[in-house]
Amino acid sequence: MDLELNGKRVLVTGGSKGIGRAIAEVLAAEGCRVMIASRDAKTLEATANEIETKTSSEVTWKAMDLARRGAPEALAAAAGDLDILVNNAGAIPGGDLIGVDEETWRQAWDLKVFGYINLTRVVYAKMKLKRSGVILNIIGAAGERMNSAYIAGSTGNAALMAFTRALGGSSHADGIRVLGINPGPVETERLVTLNRKLAETKLGDANRYRELYQSMPFGRPGRPEEVAHAAGFLVSPLSGYTSGCIVTIDGGKTNQ
Repeated sequence: MDLELNGKRVLVTGGSKGIGRAIAEVLAAEGCRVMIASRDAKTLEATANEIETKTSSEVTWKAMDLARRGAPEALAAAAGDLDILVNNAGAIPGGDLIGVDEETWRQAWDLKVFGYINLTRVVYAKMKLKRSGVILNIIGAAGERMNSAYIAGSTGNAALMAFTRALGGSSHADGIRVLGINPGPVETERLVTLNRKLAETKLGDANRYRELYQSMPFGRPGRPEEVAHAAGFLVSPLSGYTSGCIVTIDGGKTNQ
């Protein structure tokens, strides 16, 4: 299916690995001119080269810590005139109310929550001038299924869900679409690392981590490309009447 994205200029934050990388690759395969951003320059450069080789589309990169003041403005300036922004940078650590101290909470939110909001503010203003653009926020299903053992993440994701719906409910007046995806567990490097540690504790063998997937829908976590293909459709003109909503991709677990 042609998603009518050829030539679109795209910025994907957190684009060097996991879901962000998969989204960048899908959009590059559709002919988009993609820039990926994260804090790790070495990984970014390698990822950009690999995607460019695989898709034959232009992929550039910019190392940037979006938790720092002024970084969203600098990244937006480097990315230039964007048609699509995918906010994906940041992973909020687990822990309960007592276990997550103020500094950890603030650092995590500075990157993911305020990072999304601040970059969106800058890019939205530019899109508004041309009355065209799409902003997609990759959030997380913990914003729907509240978890006190992941309290900073659940609360942050819920805030980003509200942000996405509030902005996307009125952005049509500026010719812009704003929407989100809530992935459930996705088999990224981070998830595998966490489950290997858990398997070592529970089962006495880190290599048995896949046994922990048995209780998940379909007996497995999602795959990055399953989120990425949905993202590609949502940001495309084929989904041009979609705004202010959030698509949950978790195998149905939210409704259990």
